[in-house]
Amino acid sequence: MTSAQVGTDKAPQGAEEGYERGLGSRQVQMIAIGGAIGVGLFLGAGANIAKAGPSLILMYALAGVIIFFIMRALGELLLYRPVSGSFAEYSREFLGPFFGYFTGWTYWLMWVVTGMAELTAAAIYVNYWFPQIPQWVTALVFLVVLFGVNLISVKLFGELEFWFSMVKVTALIGMIVIGLGVLTFGFSQAGDTAAVSNLWAFDGFFPKGIGSSLMTLQGVMFAYLAVELVGVTAGESEDPEKTLPKAINTLPWRIALFYVGALTVILCVVKWTEFAEGVSPFVAAFAKIGIPAGAGIVNFVVLTAALSSCNSGMYSTGRMLRNLAESGEAPGAFKKLSSTKTPAFGITVSVLFMGIGVVLNYVVPEKAFGYVTSVATAAGIWTWLMILVSHVLYRRAVDAGRLPASAFPAPGGAKCSYVAIAFLLFVTGLIAYDADSRICLYVMAGWAVALGIGWAVLKSRNPQIADRAPEPEKVG
Repeated sequence: MTSAQVGTDKAPQGAEEGYERGLGSRQVQMIAIGGAIGVGLFLGAGANIAKAGPSLILMYALAGVIIFFIMRALGELLLYRPVSGSFAEYSREFLGPFFGYFTGWTYWLMWVVTGMAELTAAAIYVNYWFPQIPQWVTALVFLVVLFGVNLISVKLFGELEFWFSMVKVTALIGMIVIGLGVLTFGFSQAGDTAAVSNLWAFDGFFPKGIGSSLMTLQGVMFAYLAVELVGVTAGESEDPEKTLPKAINTLPWRIALFYVGALTVILCVVKWTEFAEGVSPFVAAFAKIGIPAGAGIVNFVVLTAALSSCNSGMYSTGRMLRNLAESGEAPGAFKKLSSTKTPAFGITVSVLFMGIGVVLNYVVPEKAFGYVTSVATAAGIWTWLMILVSHVLYRRAVDAGRLPASAFPAPGGAKCSYVAIAFLLFVTGLIAYDADSRICLYVMAGWAVALGIGWAVLKSRNPQIADRAPEPEKVG
């Protein structure tokens, strides 16, 4: 039985697959909020500020609009048919079995390399306190610890992620309030130089030119990876019809507050020329304000954020491998659950691949973050494209009367999905243009060849796999 074929009204998708169901509304909401706050904002924004100056705020806002289009498209699909492994299942239904297989494995790759990025970021954060410890040592320690933590129940995972996200949200709001206090009342060492005019006083709003600002979009899109994680929870949330629309509809204010708002306040308090690659702009801002203990606290918060995201990555990869195995597109061993009802074997294999990040931190510590974020972004763009294309094809089927309408239709129908597709293709072109990030396209080309060979092997062993399609009935 495939994951698309299970689920009833009384037992939502995933219940009879053996997983422990423990993600309530409170946890899904906070995971959705925390998913929009990660290492891409806390660490990656430093390098992007140096490249684009204050115009980075506009890039985050622009990308945020596109992310909302993507999430509303996903939301419409999720309420049409909430399934475990949603991205792969929708690709399989609307584009064919090969695309489901390719998307499932590529989403697994995205989380593996994102885990590498988070480990790299965590090592950089620890370097703030202990510069004598090599990055690779710290990355290895965190990898082992999180591996142990991940072999716990889904209920405890959800609770841990709830509190991790609560720490991130509370800290960001605190930073914004303190920054506004500095701007309004002029206290702290930064009070004399803090001003809204910092957004344009140093060579203008686009100090490096519009072209340089656009080149940061690839890094900005990486910052938004994991917002689609709420779609993975569809198979485990207690009431997806209520929790998912609420989580998706709150995305605009989360982006406005945590990305656009936080960066605007920071760039008003500290001029953009003082930020550099490899340094969290939030830590640098607190140090500039003159609150050393505050900078240390913020560093701890962003360390927590990185470890939280890596923890979620391990969880997601284990689930995706099991979903692929259920569909006959991965070894059957990945179907097995441990005594704690976790896909322990899939998590173990994923962690071994995440260990490549430790090697990168040993070989090229100064470039490790840039390499893995570019690969993660490319894999994420593919996943988002599949969501959008599936949504366009779903809307065509609804308009033709072949499929029932979703209870959560995307505004503008498929029009916004077309806009988002064009934007993602534009970002892919930027990646191809940039010599430093272009390597990820070579990696993805090799990945596509490997998956193509794997598909050929699967078809030779099981010809029916190419004809398999999910049941058209709505589940959940």
